[in-house]
Amino acid sequence: MTHTSKAGTALITGASTGIGATYAERLAHRGYDLILVARDQQRLQQLAQKLQADTGVKADVLAADLTVRADLLKVEQRLRDDAGITLLLNNAGMAIDGTLISADVDRYETMIQLNVVAVHRLAAAAATAFSQRKSGTIINIASVLALAPELFNGTYSATKAFVLNLTQSMQRELSADGVRVQAVLPGATRTEIWERAGTDINAMPAEMLMNVDEMVDAALAGLDLGEVVTIPSLPDIADWQTLQNARMALGPNLSLQHAAARYKQA
Repeated sequence: MTHTSKAGTALITGASTGIGATYAERLAHRGYDLILVARDQQRLQQLAQKLQADTGVKADVLAADLTVRADLLKVEQRLRDDAGITLLLNNAGMAIDGTLISADVDRYETMIQLNVVAVHRLAAAAATAFSQRKSGTIINIASVLALAPELFNGTYSATKAFVLNLTQSMQRELSADGVRVQAVLPGATRTEIWERAGTDINAMPAEMLMNVDEMVDAALAGLDLGEVVTIPSLPDIADWQTLQNARMALGPNLSLQHAAARYKQA
């Protein structure tokens, strides 16, 4: 008998650990079959076996390094061709600690490839497939640093600002086709990304660090509420609305025939 899920299949990038693995567990319990994508095939297989045993869902493993073009195109093609996929979690990403002038520019390029190029291509593939089927959900993991570039490495923050802007534009473009798009902006979360970036997580104030389970649960609650942008740690959603309203108020004056008066003073 062929197994089918009423919820469909969720393709999750960066699924071997941290945020991606936690989403995989939560989505499995929501009835989604899974396609788990990451570089570490052994970890993926262990997770897939555990989730299949615990929940009865089908969990496929797709080992891929999204900074390698051939691997990225393989995942992209799966999104375009597999009509059973109903949700994309664009989660794979990396961070680099340090300043612009102190870090290896090649590592920056790798980060941009993973955090921007891969996210963009996979989002575009899912958007095309979902819009044709008039349903589907795309969740893009950004960061609160998209709103606070002064607080961390500027290039990392810029990649997450890209994800936020892309998501907001996608929601406007795709909502008429029945496609949901959400950006999740976590604050500091207890995952392996810190160690990989060369940052000592234990040096950070404990009150700033959220456990990954709580972060993902909040993000999924935001999805259920219909939020386009979810900031798990933000106490009052009105603060986000204030920022959005201020941004929209700039709109009428962002492109005018003449320069502002202050630039014409002698």
